[in-house]
Amino acid sequence: MVARQANVSRVAVSRAFNPNASLKADKRDRILQVARELNYTPDMAARSLVTRRSHLVGVIVPDVCSAWESQEIDALTSALQAEGFATLLFKAKADLSIDLTLLTYMRGFNPDSVITFTENVDPEILGRFLDRAVPIYVIYDGNEGLAGRRHDTLFDRLVVRQRDGIEQAVALLQGYGAKRVAYLGGKAQSLANVERSRMISEIMAERGMAPPIMVESDYTYDTAYRATMDLFRVGDGADAIFASNDVGAFGAIDALRHELGLSVPGDVKIVGFDDIQQSHWKSYNLTTVRIDLDERVRALVRLILRRLKTPDAGPLVETLGTRLVVRGTVG
Repeated sequence: MVARQANVSRVAVSRAFNPNASLKADKRDRILQVARELNYTPDMAARSLVTRRSHLVGVIVPDVCSAWESQEIDALTSALQAEGFATLLFKAKADLSIDLTLLTYMRGFNPDSVITFTENVDPEILGRFLDRAVPIYVIYDGNEGLAGRRHDTLFDRLVVRQRDGIEQAVALLQGYGAKRVAYLGGKAQSLANVERSRMISEIMAERGMAPPIMVESDYTYDTAYRATMDLFRVGDGADAIFASNDVGAFGAIDALRHELGLSVPGDVKIVGFDDIQQSHWKSYNLTTVRIDLDERVRALVRLILRRLKTPDAGPLVETLGTRLVVRGTVG
């Protein structure tokens, strides 16, 4: 009906609903206008039987409501929609593992790709629940965890290089005379946190500084707030805190200012990690190690599109750097 009304072929109608298909803009617009007038939508299930593509991307995340994950999910969903994909969202359990029943559900949707994190599900396990899809793993630095083990299952990788940003942060703190530096950690199971704590220790040793004071936390504001209180009221305090994420840095700042009566950055200097949208708010004005969210999302989408274009290729890799953004909590 749409093809006849728009005076085009049925192939052209199919291409009009695929953002990646080659079709002149005016023809696509005419077809989509006719489709709206006729209240037509393509049968995606039927199309997938022909193309063997579901146009679905599974995303396994450790959290949905936390600041970084919510911002990444929002940006990633928008980018995938622009490429003609819909998103299937799966949430890991509190210990960052995932219920295998959810992977059974995922398999039923036959996703074109799955994006996950190293601590959520092992490639050999995930591979048993996928057909042709090659999963994408987000790996921090590639020196530990998943990237350092042998795997028979094919998977693609987004490698986040944290060292540059952390090294810049440590150099800044040292330049301002910080000697007692505390590392305010994230979840113990998080390999990103493991890498950050290892790397800050390594860099401080290289620069002739004393080892960081390791403070347990879990990426949340409330735990970071309490941990900072304990650091100063039970422990010997610190003249700088390097937080594993920005939300933890916010908790540390508020504990220092509102409970302990200390000045930031006058008495204690604070560095965060991620550079979420709230980091530039005037109440915090946080110095932080930035992971460029737009670049990260573009890299993930490129991996998906490259894999669909070359399904038989070996492991595909994208690399993303980090850099320090200097604001008002160090100075």
